[in-house]
Amino acid sequence: MIDLRHLTKCLESRGEKPVVDDISMTVEEGELYVLLRPSGCGKTTTLKMINRLVQPTSGQILIGGVDMAGFDIVELRRRIGYAIQQVGLFPNMTVVDNIALVPQMLGWDKARIHERTEKLLAMVSLDPAIFMPCYPRDLSGGQQQRVGVARALAADPPVMPMDEPFGAIDPINCTSLQDKFRHKEP
Repeated sequence: MIDLRHLTKCLESRGEKPVVDDISMTVEEGELYVLLRPSGCGKTTTLKMINRLVQPTSGQILIGGVDMAGFDIVELRRRIGYAIQQVGLFPNMTVVDNIALVPQMLGWDKARIHERTEKLLAMVSLDPAIFMPCYPRDLSGGQQQRVGVARALAADPPVMPMDEPFGAIDPINCTSLQDKFRHKEP
């Protein structure tokens, strides 16, 4: 499903030295793949290149056999779920609005969005009745992180890069969320 071919990213700030140097890997459909390396080695940059938040210096990214270099960037980002380290919730939007954003852009009907939002909040152990009307400022860091994961899953994307998505979550909820994610709930 995801095929990285000789992916490289060089940055001017590092004297054009590669941050990501000739990465090639394939992640098959349904497979979980973990990039585990020391801080500063290019893991986040690699994930950002997959959805083109960062443009590669060279190499190819194929998703479902399609080269992402020629794919409309807006459409690409609507098709790929992405959970980032810093959560990235919109502070002026409620939890339900943050989660519903991409499904709304994709033209889902309100009933389907509402049902999906409730299921996802329950999956991340946040009571929908309590948390749907909240704003990010009303949530703890771990709760915000869980909403970020729910938002990334909202449109049921076929591909979902995740950059330390469970880092701010307490160990009990983290283990539960990882188990649910691994078993494709909901």
